[in-house]
Amino acid sequence: MPSTTVYNMAGEAVEQLELSEQVFGVTPNMAVLHQVVTAQLVNRRQGNASTKTRSEVSGGNKKPYRQKGTGRARQGSTRAPQFRGGGTVFGPKPHPYHHDVPKKMRRLAIRSVLSDKVANQSLIIVNKLEMETPRTKDMLELLKKLPSSEGKKVLMMLPKRDENVVLSTRNIPSAKVQHVSSINVVELLKHDYIVMTPKTVRWIELVFGEGLSAEEATLKIGDEATAAETSSEA
Repeated sequence: MPSTTVYNMAGEAVEQLELSEQVFGVTPNMAVLHQVVTAQLVNRRQGNASTKTRSEVSGGNKKPYRQKGTGRARQGSTRAPQFRGGGTVFGPKPHPYHHDVPKKMRRLAIRSVLSDKVANQSLIIVNKLEMETPRTKDMLELLKKLPSSEGKKVLMMLPKRDENVVLSTRNIPSAKVQHVSSINVVELLKHDYIVMTPKTVRWIELVFGEGLSAEEATLKIGDEATAAETSSEA
């Protein structure tokens, strides 16, 4: 069973966290990864490029010169494709670029990337990721304390939105914050290190390991947190 080190906000190793074998310990499927990444990038295209044919270009109703006697090829309109300002032949028209990928393939691609991150020690678990006030300097100090090299791209995934963390990170070009429900293959591959909390790991294991929906996983994590607090008080 794969495991990783859990760090605190000071960058100190505090414990080992066991990870789900079926989520963080699978063999990466490169063919599925390629197909999912291609589909995700294609789906970002708007398909708004448009050109005008000779029937859509304004003007050109008058015959440019008489039919015979000029020694030139006969022409009926200056908006024909061979004239400057004329229409375009076989130019692009607005159309959708959507490429659908089965849900199982998308989830397999996510598991493949996460497993690769664990294998390459690029997954960093922090016991908590929160800030009292939004301050970029504090976030930079935190990133330097964690085992992620300076200048590398870091993606921080939160189980719930923390405005202070978001505001502290938005001016750091090499760092990005997103909610775990927005997890996708392209963002995982774009960043060298992934920073998560144990709650984020638990959410991912529930969704991509046990097959729960995002809403069900969020509710279950909330129930588990409430139960843990109750038992600690008792």
